[in-house]
Amino acid sequence: MMETRDSEDALMTSPDESPQSTWGRARRGPRLYSDSAIRTPASPSRDGRTPLHTSSRIFHTYGTVSPMRSHIDDRRSSNDVADEGSVSPPGGRLPGVLEENNTDADTYINGIRFWYSTFTSIDWLHDSIKGSARALRLRNRRSLTGRIINAWDRSLGWIVVTIVGILTALTAFIIVRLEQWLFDIKEGYCTDGWWKAKRFCCQVLGENYLTSDFHCGNWSTWAERFDGPQPSVEAWWIEYVTYGFFALILALGSAWLTVHFTPSTSFGDSNEASALTSGSMKKTVPLEANPGSERSCTSVCHEGYLGAQTLLIKGIGLSMSVASGLTLGKEGPFVHIASCWGNIISRWFVKYELNEAKRREILSAACAAGVAVAFGAPVGGVLFSLEEVSYFFPAKVMWRSFFCATVATVTLRFLDPFGTGKLVLFQVTYDKDWHTFELLPFLILGVFGGLYGAYFTKLHVLWVRHVRSSTWFRRYLLLEVLIVTIITTMLCFLNPYTRMGGPELVYNLFSECHVGGAAHKGLCLPRNASVSPLITAIGATMVIKAALTIVTFGMRLPAGLFVPTLGVGACFGRILGIGIGYLQVHHQEYPMFGVCSFSGDDDCVIPGLYAMESRVGAAAALSGVTRTTISLAVIVFELTGTMTYVVPVMLSVLVAKTVADFFQPSGIYDSVIELAQLPYLDCKHDYLWGPRTLHDIVNYKAEVIRTDKELTVRSLLVKLNRISGLDTGLPVLVKEGHSVLKVVGYIGYNELEHALSLVGGDLEAACYFRQNFTPSGSLVDEITGRDPYDFTVFMDQAPLSVNINTPLEAVHQMFTKLGARYVIINNVDGHYEGVLDKKAWIGFVNGIPRA
Repeated sequence: MMETRDSEDALMTSPDESPQSTWGRARRGPRLYSDSAIRTPASPSRDGRTPLHTSSRIFHTYGTVSPMRSHIDDRRSSNDVADEGSVSPPGGRLPGVLEENNTDADTYINGIRFWYSTFTSIDWLHDSIKGSARALRLRNRRSLTGRIINAWDRSLGWIVVTIVGILTALTAFIIVRLEQWLFDIKEGYCTDGWWKAKRFCCQVLGENYLTSDFHCGNWSTWAERFDGPQPSVEAWWIEYVTYGFFALILALGSAWLTVHFTPSTSFGDSNEASALTSGSMKKTVPLEANPGSERSCTSVCHEGYLGAQTLLIKGIGLSMSVASGLTLGKEGPFVHIASCWGNIISRWFVKYELNEAKRREILSAACAAGVAVAFGAPVGGVLFSLEEVSYFFPAKVMWRSFFCATVATVTLRFLDPFGTGKLVLFQVTYDKDWHTFELLPFLILGVFGGLYGAYFTKLHVLWVRHVRSSTWFRRYLLLEVLIVTIITTMLCFLNPYTRMGGPELVYNLFSECHVGGAAHKGLCLPRNASVSPLITAIGATMVIKAALTIVTFGMRLPAGLFVPTLGVGACFGRILGIGIGYLQVHHQEYPMFGVCSFSGDDDCVIPGLYAMESRVGAAAALSGVTRTTISLAVIVFELTGTMTYVVPVMLSVLVAKTVADFFQPSGIYDSVIELAQLPYLDCKHDYLWGPRTLHDIVNYKAEVIRTDKELTVRSLLVKLNRISGLDTGLPVLVKEGHSVLKVVGYIGYNELEHALSLVGGDLEAACYFRQNFTPSGSLVDEITGRDPYDFTVFMDQAPLSVNINTPLEAVHQMFTKLGARYVIINNVDGHYEGVLDKKAWIGFVNGIPRA
């Protein structure tokens, strides 16, 4: 016996036909109460109205799924169903609902959901119920076809994350190669092939390209092209002008692409995407979102934010913005790019396309892959996804995240983007151990990282609040980019260390100095050389990079925060290492250097180690800025390829986070979310509730539907228009006695909108909700054969309810850990009092002090 339904559950659906795509939304038919949406009746219902299943054309609205191809439609029976999440008339997909054997009874009670509208939070409870019902339906198939479908369904998650990992690595490879060529084109071009970056134009072995100044016969600078090979003042000015010209073209081009070709019409700061993983939706999502921003991506819906157009513009714009020489990095945005691939690929499969909660599992794995290709750290990527990105991280998601990160790392290693066999340009190794007396400098690095992270956040908030959002920068989006690029070019061209690319600078600062070894761009000095000029140059680099990062971060172009922060921390660490090394060479009689004399090791202090620690002063600076701890420590271990420095790294990270939390409780990502007033509910915070109770927050005057009163299409449309947002709904009540209201159910905004769109243009037609609805057959029969004015099937008959005396902490746990979108509030007698939705709760807790 053919199991048509199960076969179709396993079919892929084109994202171009999904309601979330631009094309799909453009095809959504008539507006509400349009006469053209009513189809010609074949047989009237019991009250003379047209049954839903007798129509001859598909009606599209928010929440419906576009129809399948005609050859699939012909094979479907009247009670065929798809997975979950949306409903459409016959010829389209129906949600994961009951079979004839009535095994999924809970799906009746929970009601039908449609596609989430933009800026709405995910109903985790509903998606979990529908996902469980779908899995049960598939597992009950015992035939050979059913077993094949089950095997495909079980392996689908692994297949998706494999594809995501490969595509993420391939995209990272293309971005890195493009960025290298664009960065070098500011200085000159390759005579052997204009499309070659300098490192591939010149036959330089290994990493000599990064560690010393060399002459390359195939590389022609712009000064040589226009003024000849001899150094001169004119040649210097030619280099200066061409460097600035290309920097402006690249920066403005990246900003123009971002402003004109992204789904966002308003821009706040990088990492605003950190409200898409929590279950809340923000008002605007800028393209320049970075890793911490991805935190929000796993719990809210925003059309286009993770789409193909965003992916394309992000990749091109990121290469251009990094190549312009601005103080930003490309590693962080790789998380966003990986999330785009996770969203695009998962949309091809019904299992994930119709269940937003399921799709968030793929996004969590994709974020891990993004970190893995950025730092060559698959384990660190998994921990980063757990620590910073994911709102819900079960064991199976952890395994898939690790697998996805591993696939991405192996693929990128095979592609070899830098031509060195390394995954990251600044990946280094150390062959010396640290000494006990160096614990004090490591503590100093941690303190510096915490102070830098705290005051970086404070100063950035002041810049955004009083300059970017309060001046003409807010209206002229490209003007800020123009001014900052000019200032960056003027300052950075004059200093060889600020002129370097971020990864190149970090690599040289991290590197060890050996006698007779590479000079690392002058960072390795002879034993008795003066260190003052070098310390001055590095100190100036640190100050310039720190100041420029404050104003560059969050501009209207794709940008990352990781590498600039690593650079600032690495500069301070190198200065500290050079200073201690100088003391060790010239004052070996100091007691703390006794271990060096005893072991006969004249160079027992490694300046590069302190720079690496300032990755923990950049992981201390980075930990201070982002408040990430465990994942950063593991990323450092994977970058250095050794576990020798576990104690110093962990010590610096812990001290940095402690100091930063003391001076500034919120990290940069949390501060940006607060600045933009995004409805993000962070489950990591505890609150001091004090004497507050539910009485202080409950909406007693919420719009409701009374089933004991006459309901018409017009009256429901009026109620729909009174609702404040798409993320809310209406409690359905019935009057008992003289003044007692009992909760019958709850219907969301999208569901009511869809139900009204199906009934057509008779505004005075009566609508109704049934109490204690118990269908006699399958839910599909109820949908396709029901009276279209009966909205019971769209109502949640078991809404989450609490007593008015419930402690606020318990309510908070319902929103954070259960993922509820709303809570019905009843009095002590179990009668209706009011309703509390998630966004109202977020606004409430934002005004409460944290523990």
